[in-house]
Amino acid sequence: ANRDPELMARLAATGHTELGFDSIMPVFSIIQESSAVGCKIQWEQKDNWPTVKMREPIWETLDSIRIPSDYLLHPDAQCVIEAIKILKRGYPDVAVIGKTMGPWSLAYHCLGVEPFLLMSLDDPDQTKRILEKLKQITIEFGIAQIEAGADALTLPDHATGDLVSGEYYERYLRELHIEFVEQINIPLILHICGRTVDRMEYISQTGMAAFHYDSKNKPQESIEITGDRISLVGNINNPETLFSKGPEAVQGEVINNLEAGIQLIGPECAIPLQTSIENLTIIPETVKEWHKN
Repeated sequence: ANRDPELMARLAATGHTELGFDSIMPVFSIIQESSAVGCKIQWEQKDNWPTVKMREPIWETLDSIRIPSDYLLHPDAQCVIEAIKILKRGYPDVAVIGKTMGPWSLAYHCLGVEPFLLMSLDDPDQTKRILEKLKQITIEFGIAQIEAGADALTLPDHATGDLVSGEYYERYLRELHIEFVEQINIPLILHICGRTVDRMEYISQTGMAAFHYDSKNKPQESIEITGDRISLVGNINNPETLFSKGPEAVQGEVINNLEAGIQLIGPECAIPLQTSIENLTIIPETVKEWHKN
């Protein structure tokens, strides 16, 4: 389902047809673009996601970056594009959400996490120039998905709270994220893992349609920062609640988000693949019931 567009579309559709969510998201991993430009991929079994082998980076410096001219024709990029086309034909009235990785995430994949983070400390100029180079992939893959029929795009850019400060977000990413809003002409949903209240003010200034936020941030404190400038998506805890507890605990977190005024309710990040069906169906059920009352 990560490499066959028909299987990707069929599996993605079950989030709507079987689980009851009001949108369909066919991109199950974060490796498509990285695979297309040459990164080595660890293909897992069905109980885990494929991952980029970041300990085997393909580039080291700005001068070594060579983005293939035909990377959008790579099977892993085409899989997403074709799956979106299939879903829009089959579900024309349901929002289909694509995904295009941000340049910070792509830099982790292509240059390695530790080398890139050290570069951001030691060589800010080269870091910015690398991000400028990689943004081409974010924009082009996003536009290709729009042309395929995507209604919105998730844009993960893993300047995670435990690795990157809010100051670094402002220094390296805020202006790029503003540019993505200008260049990619459908709603963008930014995703950053971890504790991110220290950059929510900056994120609210980007023009992104929504910010998909982590359970390490409380709903009330988050919405007090963002207000009505950007919608918040989340933030049902994955490891402690969705994976380890039952529907009642999930329902409690859903209601907590709704009462805080969170606009879009869902898991905080990619769910554990062993999560029970009951813990997922309770999310849209609770949202519908809460709005009835």
